[in-house]
Amino acid sequence: MTVESVFPRLEALLPHVQKPIQYVGGELNSTVKDWDACDVRWALMYPDAYEVGLPNQGVMILYEVLNEQEGVLAERTYSVWPDLEALMREHGVPQFTVDAHRPVRAFDVFGLSFSTELGYTNMLAALELAGIPLAARDRTDEDPVVLAGGHAAFNPEPIADFIDCAVIGDGEQAVLDITKIVREWKAEGRPGGRDELLLRLARTGGVYVPKFYDVEYLADGRIARVVPNAPGVPWRVSKHTVMDLDEWPYPKQPLVPLAETVHERMSVEIFRGCTRGCRFCQAGMITRPVRERSITGIGEMVERGLKATGFEEVGLLSLSSADHTEIGDIAKGLADRYTDDKIGLSLPSTRVDAFNIDLANELSRNGRRSGLTFAPEGGSERMRKVINKMVSEEDLIRTVATAYGNGWRQVKLYFMCGLPTETDEDVLQIGEMAKNVIQKGREVTGQNDIRCTVSIGGFVPKPHTPFQWAPQLSAEATDARLAKLRDSIRGDRKYGKNIGYRYHDGKPGIVEGLLSRGDRRVGAIIRAVYEDGGRFDGWREHFSYDRWMASAEKGLAGTGVDVDWYTTRERGYEEVLPWDHLDSGLDKDWLWEDWQDALEEVEVDDCRWTPCFDCGVCPQMDTHIQIGPTGKKMLPLTVVGGPGQQK
Repeated sequence: MTVESVFPRLEALLPHVQKPIQYVGGELNSTVKDWDACDVRWALMYPDAYEVGLPNQGVMILYEVLNEQEGVLAERTYSVWPDLEALMREHGVPQFTVDAHRPVRAFDVFGLSFSTELGYTNMLAALELAGIPLAARDRTDEDPVVLAGGHAAFNPEPIADFIDCAVIGDGEQAVLDITKIVREWKAEGRPGGRDELLLRLARTGGVYVPKFYDVEYLADGRIARVVPNAPGVPWRVSKHTVMDLDEWPYPKQPLVPLAETVHERMSVEIFRGCTRGCRFCQAGMITRPVRERSITGIGEMVERGLKATGFEEVGLLSLSSADHTEIGDIAKGLADRYTDDKIGLSLPSTRVDAFNIDLANELSRNGRRSGLTFAPEGGSERMRKVINKMVSEEDLIRTVATAYGNGWRQVKLYFMCGLPTETDEDVLQIGEMAKNVIQKGREVTGQNDIRCTVSIGGFVPKPHTPFQWAPQLSAEATDARLAKLRDSIRGDRKYGKNIGYRYHDGKPGIVEGLLSRGDRRVGAIIRAVYEDGGRFDGWREHFSYDRWMASAEKGLAGTGVDVDWYTTRERGYEEVLPWDHLDSGLDKDWLWEDWQDALEEVEVDDCRWTPCFDCGVCPQMDTHIQIGPTGKKMLPLTVVGGPGQQK
């Protein structure tokens, strides 16, 4: 039966809200399919504002993969701002998709992609607006299956009460497998109702359904074990890994936003995974192994994407893009090909030891020469050994000297505060490094207009990393340490005015830490925060630390544990961690040994170029590292001289 658009009711509300354009839909390359011609229907959500959610590659890729399938439709929904939320509640307008403005509750699957845990309250707002019960146990056959994915889903326990299932790892093949199961269940007449569908998903071993697992606790608050409670449900759920990215050249038709978004560019993921082994980096650990897209595949994706969008910048995305074995040829090939069109190229922050001036010149040839960003992460040599960020200060100074000598004037350095074993002195070394960078820039250029910006984030221990056992630094200690660094920089008459200093206070990190390493008991806190008005917790102007702490006191009452128990407490090897039944492929003993290496300041090489270190991923997931060089050049080799023209 056809589902009606809510747009006639929504349209009357739009003149009364900020940025109404974000709710209108109709973006270039968006898709609206006939509801009645499809038998499986997905609503996909990035639980943040449109300007953050629309450029998200994960949602964009799944949207296209699903809509390419016959009989399947996928539409997008984003978090609505509080002004529209209030009006929707007042006028009875439900959470809607931006593509055809259909109510989210009408879909078969409501899939949410969490790249950060701070989107959990936005999920609850969307569920309530959609008319879907917040608690999974209260849902009926009339409600969609609520499915979580994304990096935060590698520990879905804090939201176990609110989701029906979670998928960990790559989503491209996973959503097709889930679609097939939903289609067969519906075609059979929905036997056994909602529980039977969830049981079929759980039995695949690749979909985690929290209701089919019981958590038992020890008297001291730690987890005793996590046990399946239904027949055929596996003890551990495995992550999904897509091999051969050239077979998945998505997005083919990238979405072009109607309103301003955080990234105004066409992006291509040039490889997935990272084995640099930075011990703090969850993304690098959970996306192993490295799988490179071929140089020809990248060239074809860029050509198709630019024709489909009209963007003037191409982002070459990955966790460490300069590590692609053919990055030099990729950058030169693209710069040559689009030289007349002035198509700019960009990389995420560049590793100091992967930077070279030829690459930097190719990247800036057709676009503007902006500042360079490097991420030493640790201020002292000792800290960089602890975190396995194998970059020396000499490497950094040599690299920035080359950059300044070739016309760059601004360098941004990214660090973390609160890393394991860190001292005040380690953090004060950040200021010394910035001063040395400026001094070298002045020497090389003979100019005094050299600037260096220091940006500092708080360290949050993450699941499936060697630091998953580490204590987190308290908010008060973090703030005190950062204040000492600020005073040290500002008090320097020679360099202080040339150093920009940006940092986040310690309070949001504590909340993120609570959600990152929390278990099912944390769900009560999330719900209490939401019911007290918590929304958009990733936005500084909406975040309230006091609200989270008050809700934690209320939500954890009688459990024997508190916020410090989840955040600043160090874990031991024998402790059952809330995510141990979710298999990222990483061997727990290997992670523990790497944690011990960190404490002993022992560095470990990248297994792309050295023998295997037995992290467990390749044999466990039946995968392998895929890297070049292919020996090919980018095709086609002709230079594009303008839209639709070739020279």
